Amino acid sequence: MDYIAHKQETRVQTVKEHLVGTAQLAREFAEKFGKEEWGYCCGLLHDIGKYSDEFQRKITGDTEERVDHSTAGAQLCNELGGYYQILSYCIAGHHAGLPDYGNTAINTSLCGRLSKKVCSYQSYKKELEIPKLQTDPIVMKENSNMDFALGTFIRMLYSCLVDADFLDTETFMKNGRTGREEGQSIEELWTKLEKYVSNWLDNKEIDTINGRRTEILKNCMNEGKHAKGMFRLTVPTGGGKTIASLAFALKHAVFNHMDRIIYVIPYTSIIEQNAQVFREILGEENVLENHCNVEYKAIEELNPMQLASENWDKPVVVTTNVQFFESLFANKSSKCRKIHNIANSVVVLDEAQMLSLDYLKPCMAMLQELVDNYAASIVLCTATQPALDSLFPERRKVIELCPRMEEQFQFFERVNYQKLGIISRENLIERLRKENCALCIMNTKKLAQEVFQKLEGDGIYHLSTSMYPKHRKKVLKRIREKLDKKEKCIVISTSLVEAGVDLDFQNVYRQLNGIDSMIQAAGRCNREGKADKKESHVYIFDLEDEKMAQNQKVSIDVARGILQDYEKIDDLNAIKSYFEQLYHFRGASLDKKHIMDEYKQIKCNFAEIAKKFKLIEQETKMIFIHKESEAEELFWEIQQKGYSKERMRKAGQYCVQVYANAQNGNSYFEKLQNAGLIRPMSEDMQDFYELTAEEEYSEKYGLNLGIDGEMALFL
Repeated sequence: MDYIAHKQETRVQTVKEHLVGTAQLAREFAEKFGKEEWGYCCGLLHDIGKYSDEFQRKITGDTEERVDHSTAGAQLCNELGGYYQILSYCIAGHHAGLPDYGNTAINTSLCGRLSKKVCSYQSYKKELEIPKLQTDPIVMKENSNMDFALGTFIRMLYSCLVDADFLDTETFMKNGRTGREEGQSIEELWTKLEKYVSNWLDNKEIDTINGRRTEILKNCMNEGKHAKGMFRLTVPTGGGKTIASLAFALKHAVFNHMDRIIYVIPYTSIIEQNAQVFREILGEENVLENHCNVEYKAIEELNPMQLASENWDKPVVVTTNVQFFESLFANKSSKCRKIHNIANSVVVLDEAQMLSLDYLKPCMAMLQELVDNYAASIVLCTATQPALDSLFPERRKVIELCPRMEEQFQFFERVNYQKLGIISRENLIERLRKENCALCIMNTKKLAQEVFQKLEGDGIYHLSTSMYPKHRKKVLKRIREKLDKKEKCIVISTSLVEAGVDLDFQNVYRQLNGIDSMIQAAGRCNREGKADKKESHVYIFDLEDEKMAQNQKVSIDVARGILQDYEKIDDLNAIKSYFEQLYHFRGASLDKKHIMDEYKQIKCNFAEIAKKFKLIEQETKMIFIHKESEAEELFWEIQQKGYSKERMRKAGQYCVQVYANAQNGNSYFEKLQNAGLIRPMSEDMQDFYELTAEEEYSEKYGLNLGIDGEMALFL
């Protein structure tokens, strides 16, 4: 008899066809990190439970009973013993997610699954021969955390399996018409970049901004011939970091026969900006922008870009810190599916100083694993390079890509830092009233809003995430127009503008915060170097009687010490000292959730790790603002037609995220709810609300944060 795995109308795919197809794909994926036999074996055994009579009755429609087909392969691997036991995690979890090791009393754990009674699947012996595993899963290396390495290997192998399983099933169900497009080769993209920068390379100047940018660019292109490894690109603001890093990444990928470039960026605003630059240079079809606000419009039913976002199957991927790292510590197939495509890739961490301190140790351990065992190269890219050496083994060599780095920072000095010390709000507001072209960055949304309301008038603008994304874009456009025309422009903002937002002010005011934040803020002052350094001021101030956010306290305290010890906060030694002290004082809290403790040889707790590893810990709710006609139309479409991914992506452009939980007192969300200012969009959509009181959203500063005295943090 034919054992059936899938049915589609009158067509069938046999179990053997599906297992062999999945195995071949998984082998191809695992080959990127030298474990092709592991990928093949995992793929061949994952659905072996479909050989049971019970499953065959279900697939032919003779019974409606649920049949567990994934546990069988896990049990077989456990019975085979040795290395095969490692495959048990992947096969047991290829639908439900990688489990915790647990014990027999916990049904969902690996131990619970291995002790479960399953339907007989012995008919597999008529069609399949179990492959041998002859290579070690990981290579023992000096100073390596072998427990962590084994856990990462299991997750990477799991990724190969679930993506292969999805793709083989998809190919059958759609009869080969998947709608997927791979994009051009890395070699073709390198040719496009060479053409784009060709005119710049003739520049022989060394004492102009463009000349320095060319020098940095040329060096990055030349350094691309290095073997795979770990690199730094420490470039001052205005040094052409985006194009230089792309040039290195493409040349490096070509030289080392690598598959893709993955840009990892902290803010969606920078992602959108960089992705647009990459699309202009490399072509729309070659750049995947993967984050919560992106929307890919499909003319046809099958959208290649949307499909590519599932497994990052494009030559250039631009994504967020959250998406990248949470996927690498995830246990669900939907998140893990893409991570095998990180192997044999160049990973550029833009604004590397913004990696979460609470998870810095596991993040650094993962980056090391990607370099050591998965043929990846890592580029730490920033103007304020964090002192990460202490978190790497002594053997780790990190190569700097910026030529004459110290000289570049001296050359690109464009501002004069002034330490104002502790000042009153009234003093700050009085200073801002006298300005004509200035940016003021506050530590909280609430404070930014309050300062703006005191100043409100012609030529004065507000920016923060209390404004929905489309609203912010409109305000940014107006600000750029004002700056271009050299008209009065005073902007009160949060750290939202610090990284990657291309604005240029005569003076910048920055509330005391981490050294990296203050230097990033300075990058918005005399950005193009057109004004005299003596006339371009960055004022560092602390506010009297101002409550400090708890999670900012250590950074601010360390920064105070640096301000006392160093005349210039952008001195490279000052930056290094700041990060060294910061990491020292944080100590064990650099792995706040004790992620590393969950890796215990073969007894890994994958579900628990995924639960703990949340870069955005505070629960948020989406508040939909339908002030614009497009938003109103979308609102009624959601009401009438219900939830869909496409509608939710569109809705994200008109939403403000607010915290739903608070350490002390009611959260801002609870205050909105208690005041009757919001209501759920629909019963089947959790965490999604509409603002019912239109007056609580201002065209000038967004969602009103002054309902009561709550401190609203961050961006």
